[in-house]
Amino acid sequence: MKFHVLTLFPEMIEQGMNTSITGRAMEKGLISLNAVNIRDFAGNKHMKVDDYPYGGGAGMVMQAEPVYAAYHSLEEQAGHKLRVVYLTPQGKTFHQKMAEELAQEEELVFLCGHYEGIDERVLEEVVTDFVSIGDYVLTGGELPAMVMMDAISRLVGGVLNNETSAQSESFQDSLLEYPQYSRPEIWRDKVVPPVLMSGHHANIEKWRREQSILRTAKWRPDLLEKAELTKKERELLKGEVGNV
Repeated sequence: MKFHVLTLFPEMIEQGMNTSITGRAMEKGLISLNAVNIRDFAGNKHMKVDDYPYGGGAGMVMQAEPVYAAYHSLEEQAGHKLRVVYLTPQGKTFHQKMAEELAQEEELVFLCGHYEGIDERVLEEVVTDFVSIGDYVLTGGELPAMVMMDAISRLVGGVLNNETSAQSESFQDSLLEYPQYSRPEIWRDKVVPPVLMSGHHANIEKWRREQSILRTAKWRPDLLEKAELTKKERELLKGEVGNV
């Protein structure tokens, strides 16, 4: 997977991605990161990339030409049009299924805006996906881009040491992940559930599935609308609904 990020702050992207799991994945060549400084395409000695908005209003707007030139440089290298994700509160909300779909791409471009946004004309020209990570406003698109790249990277083969991890975490099957426990067996009088100590894999999987359903009902009941539950699991949910 090749990640390209069009940004005014490439060092922010590089520092954020060069650590932990994503950093190790880059060292192994499983993913790559190309942080492109939009200012390099400003075309003026002061590297200015913004100007006042037509029609008036507060703040500045990133100009179309530097953004287009930065993208076009990537397109020329690739030899074809690239999928471009623009991080904006106006986009579709990012979710796990979207991460899975984007992980099938060989290359992705993330466009990070700043100030009051980017000239609409270049967005119409190059952007294929408008994506938000939530209903709030940040100072720029760099943090959302890193959130998305982290989530997508986990789905690239070989990135996680445990290949089953990406398929058994929260939001798979529209359910939250079950509770996790580690040593010691007893901590502050709290005991690890006995079923996890039994070694009976079928019972453990059954318990984990039930806990995922109950946890989702308690913390994210909205997700249950999309979850595929058996008749027995729905009966379990009805029986426990008063306790969750």
